[in-house]
Amino acid sequence: QVQLVESGGGLVQAGGSLRLSCAASGGTFSSRTMGWFRRPPGKEREFVGAMDWTGSHTTYADSVKGRFTISRDNAKNTVYLQMNNLKAEDTAVYYCAARLLPYSDLDEGSIRPGSYDYWGPGTQVTVSS
Repeated sequence: QVQLVESGGGLVQAGGSLRLSCAASGGTFSSRTMGWFRRPPGKEREFVGAMDWTGSHTTYADSVKGRFTISRDNAKNTVYLQMNNLKAEDTAVYYCAARLLPYSDLDEGSIRPGSYDYWGPGTQVTVSS
């Protein structure tokens, strides 16, 4: 059983940056695809980005492409989401998630919440304009 805990959220002005962390425990982190999702106020959960188990491949939502970057440190069992040039519309609760199936490549399922088996409780990011 994998446990995930996000941290690093907070209040930031538009144009600013934040780095979210997601610490994993209780399972084999290094073999898992990791995803980031967010739930804006009053909206459904949406895909932000994902990184495969090798750390060599990533995919991002168009809305964050060029501004957000995912990285991982398998030695620390941690995945990161670096968020730059933040906008008011980035305000949301941010969640990290892990796929159960090990050594899986990024695929069309990587952008769907239903493809992930483990979730963190989320961390709030608020961007003031």
